[in-house]
Amino acid sequence: MEKIKNSTFLRRLITLASVLVSALLQVYVIQSMVWPGNLLSGGFTGLALLIDRLTSLYGFHISTSLAMVALNVPVAVLCIKNIGIRFTGFSLLQVGLASFFLKVLSFEALFDDILLNVLFGGCLYGLCVAIALRGNASTGVTDFIALYVSNKTGKSIWEFVFAGNVILLCLFGWMFGWDYAGYSILFQFLSTKTISAFHHRYEQVTLQITTTKADKIMKQYISRYHHGMSCANVVGGFSRKSMHLLHTVVSSYEAEEIVHMMRQIDPQVIINMFKTENFYGTFYRPPLK
Repeated sequence: MEKIKNSTFLRRLITLASVLVSALLQVYVIQSMVWPGNLLSGGFTGLALLIDRLTSLYGFHISTSLAMVALNVPVAVLCIKNIGIRFTGFSLLQVGLASFFLKVLSFEALFDDILLNVLFGGCLYGLCVAIALRGNASTGVTDFIALYVSNKTGKSIWEFVFAGNVILLCLFGWMFGWDYAGYSILFQFLSTKTISAFHHRYEQVTLQITTTKADKIMKQYISRYHHGMSCANVVGGFSRKSMHLLHTVVSSYEAEEIVHMMRQIDPQVIINMFKTENFYGTFYRPPLK
């Protein structure tokens, strides 16, 4: 019980650290690259930036930080039952911290060249989203709606998120100039590719396990991870001893923890891991928490 409590506390601490780093990096990119380059990011943050610009043209001003909170909170409340309280709470904490840091921090422009702002800004902005996702949080409503759909379908939909952002950026181009819209689309493309490079929640791997302690491994594995597992009797080619060959498919982000668990039960276990291209059948996906 004490180990479970310590593990839960450590996971929450990692999530909190990820949220903090993600918010700081997001604000740095906005202030030092997005604003100086007259760019627009995607999602609700990009919409908040657009609202900031539009309201400034009509004699009143809604700041980006205020718009971020105003846009994210109502939708988060509507989605909280389907996403999970902890995940939504940490995501809103990230939005709140980013909004706060936008008010109290000030970063100078890093580059004078717009293309450098696009290249570095796009990659760093995608990295800030990936950091939040790897910590089991997100940078706002757009992200966790995408995650909810992906968790239901088992497929990454970041390409569709990018397509939706392009529509927003085209609206931005119609209002403020197509050159900056084009640069913003490139910025968003790099951001989306960076997220895809670091976030592999929906990739699957196959584990083939050779062990003499199959019963203990299966009992612990199924109770903790809720995946199915097949077991076959085999004979070791070198030792000629009777053993078992276990076979299972897991999400890639679970694999390291599962391998560690199996090696604790059987230090002599042999595990072969390889990427699963396609999987057909029932597959358990833990809910976002």
